[in-house]
Amino acid sequence: MTAVSDLATLDSLICECRACPRLVEWRERVAREKRRAYADETYWGRPVPGIGPADASLLIIGLAPAAHGGNRTGRMFTGDRSGDVLFAALHAVGLANQPTSVSADDGLTLRGTRITAPVHCAPPANKPTPAERDECSHWLQRELTLLTPTVKAVMSLGGFGWQAALNALETHGRAIPRPRPKFGHGVHVDLPMSDRGDVTAAPIRLFGSYHVSQQNSFTGRLTPAMLEAVLTEASDFAGL
Repeated sequence: MTAVSDLATLDSLICECRACPRLVEWRERVAREKRRAYADETYWGRPVPGIGPADASLLIIGLAPAAHGGNRTGRMFTGDRSGDVLFAALHAVGLANQPTSVSADDGLTLRGTRITAPVHCAPPANKPTPAERDECSHWLQRELTLLTPTVKAVMSLGGFGWQAALNALETHGRAIPRPRPKFGHGVHVDLPMSDRGDVTAAPIRLFGSYHVSQQNSFTGRLTPAMLEAVLTEASDFAGL
């Protein structure tokens, strides 16, 4: 495995990945065929790296890029309804400089927060397989390694991200309770270092939130107030 010394290099490597044939075929087909509303645009059509500063103390883990969102714009949660919900909430709690994210060059910046995903390619029906998550997991593990000096809190959007976060944090020497903590909106769990690592390191707190999908936000299962409450709790714990 190639050594990576900074997030910019990691992001560049992610963008070149072709490890999962099903995802490669789908993301590139979507980029060719396009949605009618975006017929005049050039789609990104590649893996989508994370966004946010290299010294982030809060890491938000989603699911995967949307076919006509991140797969079109080249930036996580950018250009789709899920991103509209997420960035509005991030702005409301002071973690983003603007409430919208429509393109990769729209001036968005995040404060102390990085957004990533356990799967970096848009999957058919927004459903990556567990095998695709596992194939992609080394990118999240490397990202956590580079963020280790500063990250204090991790927030998962949905159960898929929750399991990926637990797996990645366990790989990094965090002690995962048995039975494994169950995902739920508003739940959190403190994960100290196991006896395999530096036991003097402070625990990382993992927070859970329902995903910002249209299925959740349009039905009221996830309201702006609910999302902002978890973001506030996570950002407070992270010292932001």
